[in-house]
Amino acid sequence: MGDNSNDKELVKRAQKGDKVAFDVLMTKYQYKVINLVTRFVKDEDIAQDVAQEAFIKAYHGLAKFRGDSAFYTWLYRIAINSAKNYLVSQSRRTPAYTVDIEDAERMESVTLLKELNTPEASMLTSEIENTIY
Repeated sequence: MGDNSNDKELVKRAQKGDKVAFDVLMTKYQYKVINLVTRFVKDEDIAQDVAQEAFIKAYHGLAKFRGDSAFYTWLYRIAINSAKNYLVSQSRRTPAYTVDIEDAERMESVTLLKELNTPEASMLTSEIENTIY
């Protein structure tokens, strides 16, 4: 219970404009929030960006926090919504690059060449040549 009362005190101070109090809350929960966001956003760098966005949203919304729930419960919900919003925004975006037909054909032939130059392929070629000759 002491942990929750510490959070309440820090939130009250942060709501009055004490940025250090919010920094303490952020430091306390940053790894939990990053781990939570990483469950949705698999890229760790992007997860850190989304977590940072969640903290920014929490900071801007701090005046609306009534204290009906624990601070971390409120922050948890913001972090999940931020992760979901990121995923939705990614599904709406067009790819950052475009591939034309010639590029696709070149990529296909490069992939085929890579597949032909594997150790397994070389070994099989040698075995076939030994068998035939």
